[in-house]
Amino acid sequence: MRGQYDVVVIGGGHNGLVAAAYLARAGQSVLVLEREDRLGGAAVSAEVFPGTGARISRYSYLVSLLPRRIIEDLELDLRLLRRRYSSYTPLPGTSTGLLVDNQDPDATRASFGAVDAGADFGTFTEFYRRTGRLAQAVWPTVTGPLPRRSELRRRLGDDESWNDFIETPIGDVLERSFASDLVRGVVLTDALISTFASAHDDDLQQNKCFLYHVIGGGTGDWDVPEGGMGAVTAALETAARHAGAQLRTSAEATSVTPDGEVRYDDGGGTDVVVSAKRVLANVSPAVLNGLLAAGGAEPATRPGPPSEGAQAKVNLLLSRLPKLRDSAVAPDAAFGGTFHINELYSQLERAYAEGAAGRIPDPLPAEIYCHSLTDPSILSPELQAAGAQTLTVFTLQTPHRLLTEENNDATRARLQQAVLDSLNSVLAEPIEDCILLDTRGEPCIETKTTLDLEHALNLTGGSIFHGPLDWPFAEDDEPLDTPAQRWGVATAHERILLCGAGARRGGGVSGLGGHNAAMAVLEEGTPKTGA
Repeated sequence: MRGQYDVVVIGGGHNGLVAAAYLARAGQSVLVLEREDRLGGAAVSAEVFPGTGARISRYSYLVSLLPRRIIEDLELDLRLLRRRYSSYTPLPGTSTGLLVDNQDPDATRASFGAVDAGADFGTFTEFYRRTGRLAQAVWPTVTGPLPRRSELRRRLGDDESWNDFIETPIGDVLERSFASDLVRGVVLTDALISTFASAHDDDLQQNKCFLYHVIGGGTGDWDVPEGGMGAVTAALETAARHAGAQLRTSAEATSVTPDGEVRYDDGGGTDVVVSAKRVLANVSPAVLNGLLAAGGAEPATRPGPPSEGAQAKVNLLLSRLPKLRDSAVAPDAAFGGTFHINELYSQLERAYAEGAAGRIPDPLPAEIYCHSLTDPSILSPELQAAGAQTLTVFTLQTPHRLLTEENNDATRARLQQAVLDSLNSVLAEPIEDCILLDTRGEPCIETKTTLDLEHALNLTGGSIFHGPLDWPFAEDDEPLDTPAQRWGVATAHERILLCGAGARRGGGVSGLGGHNAAMAVLEEGTPKTGA
């Protein structure tokens, strides 16, 4: 079997669907190949605990980096809900914690005082005013060709902030800015989501991660998609189908050649060959290189640091929110934003050292999100009436190197117990007392390691970013001669472009990898061929 298309997209995650929708709307013939039996990749919802009536965002969980331009261009039926509370961080070993309330600065100031960090409140407020100015400078550029380093620096117009956030390890800045171990940790967490790093690493991966966490929407806010992450995929799938893109599931690409030939298994054992003017790779660069090797071709990207995620994902369904040691904070406020556990600055740095030494950190730093507080629609009416809630836990400083095929099951169990132990250290009651049972009588808790993500989603090293992060700008001497280079999606092969998280500015549930690859194709002017 053989077909011809203008564009073949390998991978039906959210970025692949964004690219397909844009290109099909522009009149291109587009085929999307997805190896799983459903679209969406990591942006999916599932009844993780059968029979319970809860549809949980299984892998990714919040949205910040999806531009309003993409939502409007593709006419997506998607609603994003804003959370009132930014974060709550218990002070380990005490019955107090820091609650950052976006709507009540006086209450936030008082909370700083309650954890003996009153002197840091003004600095904290100014620090995030500065990140806000950074976001306003960077965010408008992400849906355009890559700006150069000097151009973006001029756009910001604040050399002190540029040096602090772009040139200097974030640890140096935090230690200079804040006295409180807790406040330093609250800020540092945004530099470590799925990024295994010390605050002082010279390669500045932590700074890059931090930058992407504070620029979303020009404000840095992280929103809850109504209906769960599956609603994001559903809206994108509808847009792509209505535009005329062909979307094939259970279709695993097996090889690619530089001239645009793509082989895939149709799910029934039939080897299908298609050709395209452009191939968009919504897979990690390492996976793309493997497909090219299978086609007898040279790699598309140069060898670099290995792709390594640094997180475990734990989903729980609770009968109710647990009681806190901190009686001054209501559980729905504490869990209404990001709940930090054992994430003091010193704890995060110590956890990095333990992870680098091949150990699961103890106590385990983790972040918790309660989707159902903001969006109860993911729960059945019965669960809502009973007061049930979901929790999503994301661990930090737990690198992929801790896992092997042989130890994955045992390490998953250890990570899960470490999460429960870490959470219990800041609660007034065991979290186990709040976990619902499924129809089999089993606790409603699911843990996914980086190796599980590699198996389920083809994420090399379990990295949600498809590899080390890049700055959202080009260096001043970097060649930007082709549309693919200008949009940050180029590979060594002219016809093959990156369109996933491995593209420049491609990480997170943003659609930017797909958008920018589509823009590069349209700028190049791909000749049409009948499908």
